[in-house]
Amino acid sequence: MSPGRPAALRPQLLPLLLLLGAGLQCLAVPPLLVFLIDGFRYDYMDDLQALPGLRQLVENGVKVDYMTPDFPSLSYPNYYSLMTGRHCDVHQMTGNYMWDETSNKEFLIGGNQDSRLSFWWEGSEPLWVTMQKLGKKVFMYYWPGCEVEILSTRATFCEEYYDYPSAQNLIDSIGNAMNVLSSGEAHMAAIYHEKIDVEGHHFGPKSPEIRAAVKELDAAMQLLNRLIKEKGMVGKLNIMLFSDHGMTDLQWMDKVIELDAYINMSHISKMMDRGPVVSLWPRDDKYQENKAKLPYWKNDSGTASAWQKGWHGYDNEFQDMKGFFVASGPDFKQNLKAAPIRSVDIYNLMCRTLGVKPLPNNGSWSRVEYFLNGSDGPALSTTLCCMGIFGILLALWE
Repeated sequence: MSPGRPAALRPQLLPLLLLLGAGLQCLAVPPLLVFLIDGFRYDYMDDLQALPGLRQLVENGVKVDYMTPDFPSLSYPNYYSLMTGRHCDVHQMTGNYMWDETSNKEFLIGGNQDSRLSFWWEGSEPLWVTMQKLGKKVFMYYWPGCEVEILSTRATFCEEYYDYPSAQNLIDSIGNAMNVLSSGEAHMAAIYHEKIDVEGHHFGPKSPEIRAAVKELDAAMQLLNRLIKEKGMVGKLNIMLFSDHGMTDLQWMDKVIELDAYINMSHISKMMDRGPVVSLWPRDDKYQENKAKLPYWKNDSGTASAWQKGWHGYDNEFQDMKGFFVASGPDFKQNLKAAPIRSVDIYNLMCRTLGVKPLPNNGSWSRVEYFLNGSDGPALSTTLCCMGIFGILLALWE
């Protein structure tokens, strides 16, 4: 390089700096907004023509045929499989109701204070804890567990779950999440919505109430799509929607099995949960029961009755237990109809879009890799942007 070259470049310093800024913007990791829609069965959105909000996300992104939950196909086990990429027996969140024999503490679905004790949650590290450890901010809205200190770490912000958050809570959460994501205050936001699961239990998966709840969710997605445009986040925000499990019709009176007709209940020191899956703790000297003969239900004494018309928790390969997955944004291909995946696969996708190295997990990268633009490296849009800037820099150098 000749001695005069640096001086000749000085007038071009400003455009070079501008290009450098554009390059850094190209390399920036887009924020991620995730929705956990409890109990949303894979076929609830079959009629996309009637669901314009969800249809827009699907046309601009990826939709799988269905997502297989981990077993048991219950809520809390799959909340944690989704956020850790690990099977339930690995992350140790094995049911909605659990018992710790040492402390005699019980984990109960909902707002039980003992369920917030850290030891229930420290069988594996969820993604939001990893993000916080890396100095990346996560805002969570009604997400079960976000209020718990896990491995000495909490989310940046947690709107604590309470019994049955409303449709207005969902709308407010979307607005708040979009504010912190568009301003750069948050790297990730996570929103939990429960109504579809509740309606499925009360009225069954084929009920008018379920159809109304899905339309209500779609109205919230229409709001999300409008906010993305208004806040200038088109092409700058990755979005994932998924459920923890599906739902099946329940003929209650035909499904009751008297547990004590199969085993001697005096041999059991503790029983937790009800429905398709029951957890039993045998007394120390009674571990030799034939597991193949054990049913899944102990009915209360008296006339069998219940309000549920839908349930989940059954064999995770049963089709009605399948959930859904949709993703949209700059890192994802558009209008891609994808093959089935499993709940443990989603963790790797979230990590990849956030630029976070995933912890060891049970997910399959090959099942989800092709969802992404530029699957073998950075997103295609990022690659093209950086190639263009490099070419302009070479031209200026000459």
